[in-house]
Amino acid sequence: MKHNLNAIQIDRIIEMAWEDRTTFDAIKFQFGLKEQEVIDLMRSQMKNSSFKMWRKRVQGRKTKHQKKRDFMKGRFKCSRQSTINNNKIAKR
Repeated sequence: MKHNLNAIQIDRIIEMAWEDRTTFDAIKFQFGLKEQEVIDLMRSQMKNSSFKMWRKRVQGRKTKHQKKRDFMKGRFKCSRQSTINNNKIAKR
């Protein structure tokens, strides 16, 4: 991989890749990594069993690919997700 990423950036890319609603396009926009480069990064940074589980989960998933999504604008927010105000998680 030709990108010079620090540990914090690698952790964030892995976190984004695990998130169901974060597209590979969003990772490319933020870090400049194509889908295959993200897959290669995940393979190199994870245990083999964890990588296989992740690949099985994201392969063909509509939400990981911008062009396959049912919605184009807006942001998905889980009903169980807490709101954040002034860097503090608000109580329900």
